Amino acid sequence: MGSGHYFWAILYFASLCSASLANNAKINFREKEKKVLDQILGAGKYDARIRPSGINGTDGPAVVRVNIFVRSISKIDDVTMEYSVQLTFREQWTDERLKFDDIQGRLKYLTLTEANRVWMPDLFFSNEKEGHFHNIIMPNVYIRIFPNGSVLYSIRISLTLACPMNLKLYPLDRQICSLRMASYGWTTNDLVFLWKEGDPVQVVKNLHLPRFTLEKFLTDYCNSKTNTGEYSCLKVDLLFKREFSYYLIQIYIPCCMLVIVSWVSFWLDQGAVPARVSLGVTTLLTMATQTSGINASLPPVSYTKAIDVWTGVCLTFVFGALLEFALVNYASRSDRAADMHKENMKKKRRDLEQASLDAASDLLDTDSNATFAMKPLVRHPGDPLALEKRLQCEVHMQAPKRPNCCKTWLSKFPTRQCSRSKRIDVISRITFPLVFALFNLVYWSTYLFREEEDE
Repeated sequence: MGSGHYFWAILYFASLCSASLANNAKINFREKEKKVLDQILGAGKYDARIRPSGINGTDGPAVVRVNIFVRSISKIDDVTMEYSVQLTFREQWTDERLKFDDIQGRLKYLTLTEANRVWMPDLFFSNEKEGHFHNIIMPNVYIRIFPNGSVLYSIRISLTLACPMNLKLYPLDRQICSLRMASYGWTTNDLVFLWKEGDPVQVVKNLHLPRFTLEKFLTDYCNSKTNTGEYSCLKVDLLFKREFSYYLIQIYIPCCMLVIVSWVSFWLDQGAVPARVSLGVTTLLTMATQTSGINASLPPVSYTKAIDVWTGVCLTFVFGALLEFALVNYASRSDRAADMHKENMKKKRRDLEQASLDAASDLLDTDSNATFAMKPLVRHPGDPLALEKRLQCEVHMQAPKRPNCCKTWLSKFPTRQCSRSKRIDVISRITFPLVFALFNLVYWSTYLFREEEDE
């Protein structure tokens, strides 16, 4: 029993010693990191004001490779022509002065959180309007120094960038928004930016935009020359396609409904003046209000947009329906005046005939015994002039007539109802829908074809 207790005591003491040695090794390892940092970044040993040398230690320009990860795109504003994006921005370059011993692979890299300790490229976003870093809970930035002197700088930033837009095809348009990065002070003789090989731009998989879809993105170079020299520049072109379903539901279908409602007045009675006037004025005001609301959400540009053509034509159709009733009302009053004139003429003719008959009867009563020759009022059948007129009438009745579809269709209405005002309403019932359907055919074929061309 005693020997057993001694064995377990010795084993326990050995385990404590091994744990202590392991902790000392870790402590010594971390102490080694501190010594390495002091060795490469100590006072008088590294100057962050001097740029690194070129490739393979030459005196050429320092090469900085860039890649970005797009985390989110919060909005694309048509009025201010800008968009907001949050991204992780990374730069990587080689600084021969920062090489260190990796202790046989145990020290993979050194991490810094202070960017001013090492030399940094003076990159800036040339089309930036606003931007800020993220500091919750700690600043979202780090610098990694690898044993071969390679430096990796990563930071999370949010930017509001300018995006000039061409709205001629709005809302059937596509927009290209760029992200431009350039050197501010170092020329291409000292600093060159290159895209990282492989996959320089990455986009989060579940990227969602309320009114746009990110179709694709392209990377390119955009070096600029000024009076002070040539500066290296990188750019990313983001191609956005506008989602049309929102505008179809909110704009196009309501406008079609308003135009169709304005045609209801063609089927109302001509005497229903208050109903037809109120219907026309209401649809006109509603269409004008919707047009002003659409323009309020867009910038005042000098060219005509696709939505302007649509709303303008719809407004013209609604206004035309109101003018049609004014024309019908005027024609109806003219028809009533003509009917009254005809009735007056018939009445006068009947009065004259009655007066002549009364005079003739009085003359016959007073001179019943007198005999004199009178010319017959009606020609005999054998009269040559009467025969000639009858032959002309028969030839005119037997002459073939060309069929007229419009007159045949309008002749279906009774004579009393087929006045000019009624004819205007009947023609409008067919003309307005046909012209509107033709406009839709031309509009959609034109702008959809232009959209395919722009691709």
